[in-house]
Amino acid sequence: MFIHTKKLMDACQSMGVPALDVVIYHQGKEVYREMRGVRDENGTPLQGNERYNIYSCSKVVTVAAALQLLQQGKIRLTDNLADYIPAFADVRVGVDGDTKKAENKITLFHLFTMTSGIQYIYDHPQIIKAQKDTDGKCPTVKAMDYIAKIPLLFEVGTCWKYGFNHDVLAAVVEVVSGITFGEYVKRNIFDVCGMTDSTFLLPDDNLDSVCAQYSYDEGSNTYLNVGRRVHYYKLGSAFESGGAGMISTVQDYIRFLEGMRTHKLISPETTALMNQNHLVGKEQTTACWVEDGYGYGLGVRTPLDGSKRTDYGWGGAAGAFCAVDPHNQITVFFAQHVLESPSRRYRKDFIEAAKLDLGYPA
Repeated sequence: MFIHTKKLMDACQSMGVPALDVVIYHQGKEVYREMRGVRDENGTPLQGNERYNIYSCSKVVTVAAALQLLQQGKIRLTDNLADYIPAFADVRVGVDGDTKKAENKITLFHLFTMTSGIQYIYDHPQIIKAQKDTDGKCPTVKAMDYIAKIPLLFEVGTCWKYGFNHDVLAAVVEVVSGITFGEYVKRNIFDVCGMTDSTFLLPDDNLDSVCAQYSYDEGSNTYLNVGRRVHYYKLGSAFESGGAGMISTVQDYIRFLEGMRTHKLISPETTALMNQNHLVGKEQTTACWVEDGYGYGLGVRTPLDGSKRTDYGWGGAAGAFCAVDPHNQITVFFAQHVLESPSRRYRKDFIEAAKLDLGYPA
């Protein structure tokens, strides 16, 4: 049983990845769970309750939180971002070493779909200034005042680019809900799904619950321990990064995926909207780097009409991968903890392996 999934685990293990953990649910029941490797450099075996920095798998949770507000009528995709965060009222676009005022307004739709022009620049002078001005805290909404001053990479709505979009979306959730983003997610997602080991702000005294984290150096084929904290994306101690800041366990995150599959978190109609391919035109479709057979919906990869793909989800910088397959009633979560992992190219295959192992075409 599960020979295809085991082959993928074998391939990842053969590359020396220190820790691997995968879980598969089918029709609401766990049908496969396997852990390989160690949780620290002392060789402590994995126990299954290790926390991982899941980086961009955080985005799916953030999107779910925002979509809850959408289906409640509290926000609309066509709303101007500046109506919630005024700092984005007069954004500028970088042009040939200079800037010009953006012709279009950023809407919430642009945030969901990564078409706003907002980019990832962690060492931009505005980010450094935000850290200095807030004594290293960078509270989620306050940080937007600085991110809004970073020139857009392109005119709003004309292309696709990975960036701080979902961090900004988290700030919108905070403004609309009136509570911190982390508290909103806890009440409306974590508690609903029974996720007791997930957070966007992990206290320092809980760091030992996090699996050792590494960075892979291709030149020397070595794994360097880089500490347990979120790298790059956590702008400050109070910054709840909706794009990359969630810490979770494999068992917790699969509960979230099941909550998405069963519509415990968002309705079938909202899920259908999320899963529409929203990329249009050559500029957007060629810029988005999803795999063949996928488009990009509201914050997730999504199957294109006529393709053999049947899942939606995303992946994270340290190797995590999540998939919800409503058609075959499968959910998959795969975790490792290696930045620039050599096995990243295999992670997309875990959902296809699960389909094959469960008797479905892939």
